[in-house]
Amino acid sequence: MQIAVQGIGVVGCFGAGVAKMRQALLTGAVSPAAFDLPGCGTPLAISAFRADTSSLADFVPLKALRRIDNFSRLGLLGAYLALQDAGVPAAEKQERLGVVIASGYGATGSTFAFLDSFINDGDICASPTYFANSVHNSAAAYISIMLGATGPSSTVSQFHHSVPSALQTACLWLAEGRVDRVLFGAIEELSELIGYAWHRQRGRADIPEMTPLLTGAESAIPGEGAAFLLLTRREESQGGYCLLDRVITGRHLKPGFLPSPLDLLVLGADGRIEKGGDYAKLAKKATVACFTSLYGSMPGSPAFDIAIAALMLKEGKTFDSPGSAVCDFPATVATGGESLKGCCVSCLSLSDDDGFGLINLSKG
Repeated sequence: MQIAVQGIGVVGCFGAGVAKMRQALLTGAVSPAAFDLPGCGTPLAISAFRADTSSLADFVPLKALRRIDNFSRLGLLGAYLALQDAGVPAAEKQERLGVVIASGYGATGSTFAFLDSFINDGDICASPTYFANSVHNSAAAYISIMLGATGPSSTVSQFHHSVPSALQTACLWLAEGRVDRVLFGAIEELSELIGYAWHRQRGRADIPEMTPLLTGAESAIPGEGAAFLLLTRREESQGGYCLLDRVITGRHLKPGFLPSPLDLLVLGADGRIEKGGDYAKLAKKATVACFTSLYGSMPGSPAFDIAIAALMLKEGKTFDSPGSAVCDFPATVATGGESLKGCCVSCLSLSDDDGFGLINLSKG
């Protein structure tokens, strides 16, 4: 069964909303900022793509956000923006609306703040607010409560495989008739813990830009943000962006399983050298694009790829891939402003355990 993408809500280093994302795609003017890591003994700052949730105040009174952590704020802002983009009044009770969240790391800031309070103050005085926000499904719960969503809510966490797995759940709910609409989204938070682990694993602190299509070099920069899609069954859609044809997951993807070379293949390559060679092997001789330089390396980045693919299908043209001048494998890199040669765009993401997610979208 085909699923229609009705609305998009995105939050990242580029700003909040589809218009900000489109502007970043046209200009490529997104640069990482310095992220201080105070727990390293000596002063240390790494390059990172940070997201700003201050515009959430346009949808929710500040007093209602007092106990809500940054992870859930990212999700709330993405959810409200998706509904606004689809023309759905957020003030109305959302009957038969399901919520599916994908997150590779979850709310690490609140999780480890709760553990610190447990260690420092004991089990009796550990922070109940940190505990409530540390639960992986907390963001989905906040979204459902504030929107009055009466459908089921769930969070899927499988590291770099989270987005395609969660998207399969969303499609299954619609196919089974459990809900009429699904608010699907990916949320990733760049906490001090993730930044510290990133620095210890990667070693490099100050990287000026990502070059993800230069797959033989390490250029990954951590990022955070949220990308949401409002999904409906095709027969119940009203305009929207595009159709979601199928979501395929598995292990050990073969090159012959990929779409036609005429169709655009959006790669989830994110500058991590350990996966760069796999993307290069699979995308050989394909027409490719890669946009991770706009929002950084994070497990939830495939959701941003889907949002950009949907925007390209709606407008019927491609966008430039930031850093596309450096591509070290034989492929055709799509040029911004060109008409889409095929009627489909596919998004490919690879996980560290040889797993893959392949998401096919087509014009509505």
